[in-house]
Amino acid sequence: MHLQDFVINDIKPLSITDKIGDLQMLFNQLTYSHIPIQKEGIYMGCISETDAHCFDGAKSINDCNYTIEGFFVRATTNWLDVLEAFAEYDSNIMPVLDENSTYLGYYELNDIIHLFNETPFFAEPGGIVIVEKGIHDYSFSEISQIVESNDTKLLGAFISKMSTDLVQITLKISNTSLNDIIQTFRRYSYNIVSGHEEDSYIESLKERSQYLDKYLNM
Repeated sequence: MHLQDFVINDIKPLSITDKIGDLQMLFNQLTYSHIPIQKEGIYMGCISETDAHCFDGAKSINDCNYTIEGFFVRATTNWLDVLEAFAEYDSNIMPVLDENSTYLGYYELNDIIHLFNETPFFAEPGGIVIVEKGIHDYSFSEISQIVESNDTKLLGAFISKMSTDLVQITLKISNTSLNDIIQTFRRYSYNIVSGHEEDSYIESLKERSQYLDKYLNM
């Protein structure tokens, strides 16, 4: 996937000498969380909509330059790092600079998410399992081995939650018959947080519990 094809440059950065009122007007016309700012053609950073509406429209942007956030990505930045930058700066646009720090345009969050949705992790049929283990006890090589030993393929995996003691890993598995995989993870001391297919082990425990409940109430 060529991210450069998604660079948008229909909105030019405002100059730091422009009025805050110009910035506020632009925000009123758009749905973007931030607007890029430049000084003498050099990209400086972005101002958020929240900050822009806190100031007198008659002032210049330069009077409020301490609110400028200097975030950006390079044209060579891979799409996962671009997605991470969107999350880190809580923005729905991401300025793009070339290797000489020349402003090229920006990415829009929806375009990057669309690319993410086209990856096999989302596009291919399969099941989702979330497993949990001690932060020093898990390994991705072991997780791959567990999945592949059950004659299926791992389409993707990422750490979805982490604490001082535990880590949760979300897995996308090509075979939707997850029960054997879930049982294997249990044998390797992984806790199953959730599985997007009926887990017969849990269902069996529920049935036994209900049977015992009926027996004790006879």
